[in-house]
Amino acid sequence: MTTVQVAQRRYFGTDGVRGVAGEAPLTADWVLRLGMAAAVVLQAAGGGRATVVIGKDTRQSGDMLEAALAAGLTSRGVNVIHLGVLPTPGVSFLTRYLKAEAGVVISASHNPYQDNGIKFFGKSGEKLSDELELQIEAALDSLDALPPVNGVELGSVTDYTEAERLYADFLKTQAPDLSGLRVAMDCANGAAYRVGPRVFQAAGADLFAIYTTPDGRNINRDCGSTHMDNLARIVREGGYDLGVAFDGDADRALFVDSRGNVVHGDHLLLLNARARGERGVVATVMSNMALEVKLQEAGIPLIRAAVGDRYVHEQLQAGSLHLGGEQSGHVLFLDRSPTGDGILTALLSLAALSQLGTTLDELHDELVMFPQTLVNVRVQDKAAAVQRPQVQAAVQAAEQRLSGRGRVNLRPSGTEQLVRVMVEGPDEAEIQEIAQGIAGLVAQA
Repeated sequence: MTTVQVAQRRYFGTDGVRGVAGEAPLTADWVLRLGMAAAVVLQAAGGGRATVVIGKDTRQSGDMLEAALAAGLTSRGVNVIHLGVLPTPGVSFLTRYLKAEAGVVISASHNPYQDNGIKFFGKSGEKLSDELELQIEAALDSLDALPPVNGVELGSVTDYTEAERLYADFLKTQAPDLSGLRVAMDCANGAAYRVGPRVFQAAGADLFAIYTTPDGRNINRDCGSTHMDNLARIVREGGYDLGVAFDGDADRALFVDSRGNVVHGDHLLLLNARARGERGVVATVMSNMALEVKLQEAGIPLIRAAVGDRYVHEQLQAGSLHLGGEQSGHVLFLDRSPTGDGILTALLSLAALSQLGTTLDELHDELVMFPQTLVNVRVQDKAAAVQRPQVQAAVQAAEQRLSGRGRVNLRPSGTEQLVRVMVEGPDEAEIQEIAQGIAGLVAQA
């Protein structure tokens, strides 16, 4: 079982602050204070007046949280630039392009519309470091002791209307020639609803885009990368070459082949590793053993990281590697972008297919997955449930039982009050039995 030690946080998880919008902590008054605390930390780190760019997805609550955060930032002297609705990687790109001290994304990714979140990027476009996030949390406790900021020292707010165009122009430089390729695209009623179709059409694809009419409440609702059934049906019935789906903030992408089979992150890592001649690939503990075997056959070692793209990113940097990702379709190409980008992932994967002269159908059939089961157990205290002696003993017994034939991974969710029990092995009935046994012990906690 893989265990990773992470600094204790009150608010920041593996992907920023996340929760139900309007409930603690994502209330307007708390987010205002978060903006004030972030301003204090960012200006101390930068040694002067800071500029922060803010983008969001299409959730109804995005406007409220954006206004509250901007009020907090400007009240402590930070200048704010609104980017509007933009994919998470677009905010990362504009943070670098505009030379801002930080970027902020207001999104809860693949979660339902009631949820929202706040995620910070540093000036390099990478997720803010653990150290700075912990400093922001500490600063929340000392805001009342700060002297007032007034007059010309207050920050300003401006709208940047060229954000989507500039991000789209970058993506176009990464796109292969898609002329003649018939593509169905699911935009999840999210942040990619304009820019995704725009880029694929500019590359020459014969495109049919669905879920491109966000109303603030339909983001990810029975659509997007977590609900692929409708896209698969459209691809099969419409005779499309393939389908591609993004999540709400478009930092991940999944495909379906011409038969409607899902092609996920493990497939994309294998495909791109081969096409790029990578000397190593980083995946998480959740990636299937079949990927590891196929990469070994190609002479490419697989390094495993904890679940969460920030941990994949850390391992890539530690090994001076470029390619890594998760089964969810959150793939990192660090020589192209410092953060996961669903549209970029789709474009580079289609370029890799062309380079290798293969198809998604062939890729899907080649990578035959080992049976894997994942059981989510809702708990009050994630850490206590995982460390319960009976749970640890059951995990150790399962690992001994599967020794050399499979894997067990037990981990607390980074964004929800869940413990995830994953078991992988050659026999479906056996791994189901093991997973349910461990999950039952977790639930008792």
